[in-house]
Amino acid sequence: MARTSLSEKKFQKTLARVRRAQARVSARYPGDSGARQPVHTVYGGAHLFSSDTAHKLGELAQRALDGHAPDAATFAEAIGIPGELAPKVYERVRAKLVREPVEDFRIDFEDGYGNRPDDEEDGHALAAAQQVAAGVVAGTLPPFIGIRIKPLTGELAARSLRTLDIFLTELLASTSGSLPANFVITLPKIQSRVDVEVLVETLEQLEDRLDLETGALRIEFMVETTQSIFDPQGRSVLPRLHRAAGARLTGAHFGTYDYTANCDITAAHQRMRHPACDFAKHMMKVAFAGTGVMLSDGATNIMPVAPHRGASLTDEQQRANRAAVFAAWRLHADDIRHSLVHGFYQGWDLHPAQLPTRYGAAYAFFLEGLAAASERLRNFVDKAAQATLVGDVFDDAATGQGLLNYFLRGIACGAVTEQEALATGLSIEEIRSKSFVKIMAARRAKP
Repeated sequence: MARTSLSEKKFQKTLARVRRAQARVSARYPGDSGARQPVHTVYGGAHLFSSDTAHKLGELAQRALDGHAPDAATFAEAIGIPGELAPKVYERVRAKLVREPVEDFRIDFEDGYGNRPDDEEDGHALAAAQQVAAGVVAGTLPPFIGIRIKPLTGELAARSLRTLDIFLTELLASTSGSLPANFVITLPKIQSRVDVEVLVETLEQLEDRLDLETGALRIEFMVETTQSIFDPQGRSVLPRLHRAAGARLTGAHFGTYDYTANCDITAAHQRMRHPACDFAKHMMKVAFAGTGVMLSDGATNIMPVAPHRGASLTDEQQRANRAAVFAAWRLHADDIRHSLVHGFYQGWDLHPAQLPTRYGAAYAFFLEGLAAASERLRNFVDKAAQATLVGDVFDDAATGQGLLNYFLRGIACGAVTEQEALATGLSIEEIRSKSFVKIMAARRAKP
């Protein structure tokens, strides 16, 4: 029998301390749930929103694809994806633009809307809410939807909260008290924790007055000020903002151009892949890793728009149109790939002609890594199950869940089919469970 020197009483006290600390860590960092995250958010001015906006954007996106890349090879060349993937990516992008052209839409009362007279914004808040309600009835809303209010500055706070109040009051009156699925409120240009605390207090009041369950109104942050990265004492601000928002926080979105402007970077150098942006986004990654908060990158602001229009264009004008659109598409696709490599699986889109490149770049990303990820997950599952069978404790579920999430993300956006995911050795039912822990528990339970 092995001899030990530690006293049993002190040993158990030490273990109890470890368990308490681990419980706190687990509560703070529950990990990725496997829930669907949209690959993009389309921002559009509130004054332009209608219940069928997503459908209209899809039609415009199809027209852009047909006009500038009528075949798979041309599209692959334009956005820089391997030729062997071209037919599959192109086919799936076209199907996506018909089936679900927009995954997430944000009705914008901020930069995409501007400052207007109060009675005009009141009217647009009312109309936008009515259109969302109509979309709920007609089934025409994207899977995720929300509203971006103005920042809570001294000048704009009253206007911002009034718009939110009008919108939610009218929406819930028109839907018999029900929120649309995956509804969220976006808070821009945060300068202090007070901004978040004020919004949370307002939402608590609205939930009480509108007979909503506590916590029903969810929020996401815009990270677009230096004040949202560090406070004057040099402390990281994002964890404090998260604590102020609590369980209401679903996401944090990076604002490329406000942030770079805040860093005094001139307009000519304000771009998605500027080192200043990478720094801020790495801070976001560290602050929110393992918390379940979904992160989004910003937008490419060069639009794929042809400079020449009309039915009778010269050959030179047609070449100029193609060059302009392809350059914007390639920039957008490269920005998306940069985001994906850095673990940002969502970004902003501002124009319907960006939808083909959004899906094209994302689909190519998932399909390029499909074979390697399938083999890795299959081997991981086999070894984990084998280790369990001989009595070892399997405690690396985070790695397994991360591998599973690759397939869940690819399937959710349409890049990967469930049949293709069977190469992992998992069944469709196991994949749909979205939980690596549950998959292993079920396999352990089998004789």
